[in-house]
Amino acid sequence: MAIEIKMPRLSDTMEAGTLVKWYVKEGEQVESGQVLADIETDKATMEMPTYDAGKVAKIMLKAGANVAVGETVMILAEEGESVEEAVKSIGSSSSSAGEAKSEASESGSPKPSSASTTATATASPAPTSNGAASSNGSTGRMLVSPLARRIAEENGLDLKSIKGSGPQGRIIKRDVLAALGQDEPSQDVAVGAAASAPAPAMAAPTTPLGGKVALSNMRQTIAKRLVESKNTIPHYQVSVSVNADPLLDLRITLNEQLKSQNVKLSVNDFLVRACALAIHQHPHFNAAWKSDSLQIGEHVNIGVAVALPEERGGGLVVATLRDADRKGLRQISAETKALADKARGKGLSLEEMSDSTFTISNLGMYEVDFFTAIINPPNAAILAVGAAMKKPVVRNDELTIGHEMSCTLSCDHRIIDGASGARFLSTLKGMLENPATLLV
Repeated sequence: MAIEIKMPRLSDTMEAGTLVKWYVKEGEQVESGQVLADIETDKATMEMPTYDAGKVAKIMLKAGANVAVGETVMILAEEGESVEEAVKSIGSSSSSAGEAKSEASESGSPKPSSASTTATATASPAPTSNGAASSNGSTGRMLVSPLARRIAEENGLDLKSIKGSGPQGRIIKRDVLAALGQDEPSQDVAVGAAASAPAPAMAAPTTPLGGKVALSNMRQTIAKRLVESKNTIPHYQVSVSVNADPLLDLRITLNEQLKSQNVKLSVNDFLVRACALAIHQHPHFNAAWKSDSLQIGEHVNIGVAVALPEERGGGLVVATLRDADRKGLRQISAETKALADKARGKGLSLEEMSDSTFTISNLGMYEVDFFTAIINPPNAAILAVGAAMKKPVVRNDELTIGHEMSCTLSCDHRIIDGASGARFLSTLKGMLENPATLLV
């Protein structure tokens, strides 16, 4: 009997997904566990494997189609069954709906489907946004990101001659550039760059003025959640200026001592540690609004906003550092860098983006002095951090030159009153201006 492969539900909020890329063709034999396609959801791009073996009888939709959860995307013929028999057994209704969907997708006006049956396939985390070429040992297909493939093709470079340094041996941009004898500009973690680091050079725009850019599912979801946050959460902001000199001095000292261990702490690592400890003194900052009650989280999970590269559609994701209050600076640094690298490369899993209780957005690397951030639901607050700017300051009643860093809290007024926000910032300021307390 023919097997229907349907669009799986890959997140709790997913209603539809975009077929980014197919990895199989009609008539091809597939095995259980083989990746069939990349699916862009409202949160990330995931691989869609099959848990059945068979021959691809029909691919119902072309790449680029937007598909409702539960809609049939492929028909497999089982052993001993012909392709024609498999397609016929499923019936013509699914085929007609699929072809209509493909035509609508190609015309740029996808039509919503009414399909709502439970998905028959599940998926595992995979490369985000562009649908990077995927492979595994059983299929022998090459792991290579779309950007790396494009650069290689433009320069006539054989990808088989390159050893990948990305996740699971994936060939990424820096591998291709290295093979071409070019160096890729180094890029600090956007959320954890040194406050004194120079601003990165402005990249050439990927879309000309007057162009039209189709929105990815992720970008649409970001927009939807931000509008929902601003419309449903009564925001207010409170700011404080932090004397960053002690923090910068301690960071330089620690990094010099840890250099031989390849450890480089960022300003953001100190911020994560300080916020996590401050929450213990102000538990309402770890709360979520539940209409008739407050749910104060048991675990302090700090969300760190990570900017995604423009070639992947831009935007940002929030990576979660779980139990950040129980981790030292070195572990926080390692986990933050690993999550940021994965977010920009392979992509974060849903687990790595979920359950944050407080969020930090740091634009210090761009030399931004001051900004406010929109709360990431269901968090009660988000901290916006600017660069540690060298400026004239008064210290010990004397005018001198020092580094000042702005920290601005956006709070949910239903949960946190203005005075409570001010007290949290006072605690945070005290820790950052006496950073030795963060080492114990």
